[in-house]
Amino acid sequence: MSTIRAFCLLLLSALALAAARPNIVFLFADDMRPDAIGALGHPVIKTPNLDKLIREGTTFTRAITAYPICHVSRAEIFSGRSAFRSGYHYRGRDYKEGITLWPEAMRSAGYQTWYIGKWHSPRDAWKTGFDETRGLYSGGGGGAKASVPQYDYKGRLVTGYRGWTFKTDKNKPEPEKGIGLTPDISARFADAAIELIDRKPDKPFFMQVNFTAPHDPLLKPPGHNYNPAKIPLPANYRPQHPFDHGNFNGRDERLLPWPRTKSDIKADLAVYYAVIAHMDEQIGRIVSALKKNGQWENTILIFSADHGLAVGSHGLMGKQNQYEHSIGVPLIFAGGGIPRGLKVDAPCYLRDLYPTTCELAGVPVPGSVQSASLASVFKNPKARPHKFVVGYFTNTQRMIRKDGWKLIWYPHLARYQLFDLKNDPHELTNLFSHNDHTKHADKLRHQLDNWLRDHGDPLFD
Repeated sequence: MSTIRAFCLLLLSALALAAARPNIVFLFADDMRPDAIGALGHPVIKTPNLDKLIREGTTFTRAITAYPICHVSRAEIFSGRSAFRSGYHYRGRDYKEGITLWPEAMRSAGYQTWYIGKWHSPRDAWKTGFDETRGLYSGGGGGAKASVPQYDYKGRLVTGYRGWTFKTDKNKPEPEKGIGLTPDISARFADAAIELIDRKPDKPFFMQVNFTAPHDPLLKPPGHNYNPAKIPLPANYRPQHPFDHGNFNGRDERLLPWPRTKSDIKADLAVYYAVIAHMDEQIGRIVSALKKNGQWENTILIFSADHGLAVGSHGLMGKQNQYEHSIGVPLIFAGGGIPRGLKVDAPCYLRDLYPTTCELAGVPVPGSVQSASLASVFKNPKARPHKFVVGYFTNTQRMIRKDGWKLIWYPHLARYQLFDLKNDPHELTNLFSHNDHTKHADKLRHQLDNWLRDHGDPLFD
């Protein structure tokens, strides 16, 4: 066989393999509690499109983000590593050398890589493996002033939010008009995603659509209204958290005065749910575009969020804590080859998405990835890629959850909480001081310490 013929056969084989690979569409919310979906039992919120994805796909009910804050959570997803091993956490500001990022792996396997929406991650999109962006949006609560003053539903001035985007041409960014903060911003992101889907590309695509919803500032979206008087308070609503958990005076906790009042929490939740419902409507539009273009059967769609949010639970407002409402995330898989109507309680991390999609798409998993694929769970719902999960935030919080028990350690206070999640799912009763649970707490402490040491936690430097 001639060299030229061999090369042609190899090229045709590679093209055939690429054509058979599924598209990956990753829809990503921001600050969305894991319980804020109708089909998962929420009594008020209307999310018909997410409900349908749950009925037609597989839902992981015990997924978490390890580090509950936007940019670190996203860095774990992109790298497939814990924050301590990715190099991007409260004492690191960039990825370590030699890490292949998720979009880089997909692009190397022949995927068109697209990014839409909020960019709150290390490096720039064009340095991270994306071929092209649409509607790129700069989010964050810093001191930068918005180009046009905006006010949330309570009339509070919004600062620190700017829209911008770019195309890439040989790794050189070209300025392009971006998306600004508006009540219909989720629709703008969906428009951008549909524009790319309508191209009907001749090779598989990897698309991330990163909504700002339902992150504050809460701007009332068109067509969605909830009556605050009819909004139930969270079961673990409290006027104030009993101690400084490590972010007591953080930006998120200053959104409402202490103590939190029932009326303030209900008012915030009413708009929070409206923003989620509006995002749900846009998700339906994206799914419809995939179906209209004949892409749905060859697409794996994933929906999740970078972390949850307190919004009054435990007297907190933000996500920077280790309670289930904040460290927990919704996680839904749907589309080609995904089991229908399946709900599994396998503990897992957001950073597991990287190797999972690689395995489902037949893409080699780079050696730098250290998270676990969840693909085995689709074949066997009782499979457990992780025996337990661990969470962390700055140098003030560490957590381990195993077999229905959760231990939270606050190093700055030398304080612990122990919760029996099976009998106390809202984490209201701290059992750490109970003599009946001393051995159990000690075992969890030992496992947590070992994991943190093995993963390079700076607390053990």
